[in-house]
Amino acid sequence: MIKGQARIDLASTGAARGTHDAQRPPDNAHGASCTPALAAVQRIVAAHAQRPGPLLPILHAVQAELGHIPPDTVQAIADGLNLSRAEVHGVITFYPHFRQAPPGRHVVELCRAESCQAMGSERLAEHARKKLGCDFHASSADGAYTLEPVYCLGLCAQSPAMLVDGVPYARLTPKRFDKILGYVTEAAK
Repeated sequence: MIKGQARIDLASTGAARGTHDAQRPPDNAHGASCTPALAAVQRIVAAHAQRPGPLLPILHAVQAELGHIPPDTVQAIADGLNLSRAEVHGVITFYPHFRQAPPGRHVVELCRAESCQAMGSERLAEHARKKLGCDFHASSADGAYTLEPVYCLGLCAQSPAMLVDGVPYARLTPKRFDKILGYVTEAAK
């Protein structure tokens, strides 16, 4: 090997596995049935694979379409990008934004940045945990809400703030939090 030249470990690449990997079923091109989630992933990978640095845009697109990144689609993403399953899984688990399980019907993202903390978001977070019956990165028992931390929504002058299903709310108090959740629940009916 030439000094300074990277060595490729073929055992960690998708190409080295071929189609005879005993650890996984064959992909759709070789006769396996294709689930709707797998079909969506294959379409998304095909649309992004030739772009530079496609993994993060693919993961965002999959989560936007499916609501999460199903564990059974990780291998298809890896194969489409000639990466190992471990490389894709590592990125998914590194970034807290990516979910591996479906979220609740409503996603509550509570700002945890310094400005919101200075204005009472810690008290609000404790209230949200009790109200929803779950911690951050989890869903309520009834599947209605998923509670996620977010670090700065850009509403610092109106702290504390949150997003509910992508809609921003600011100047929160526990009472206003409850009122907003009541409105969101009623609007969904």
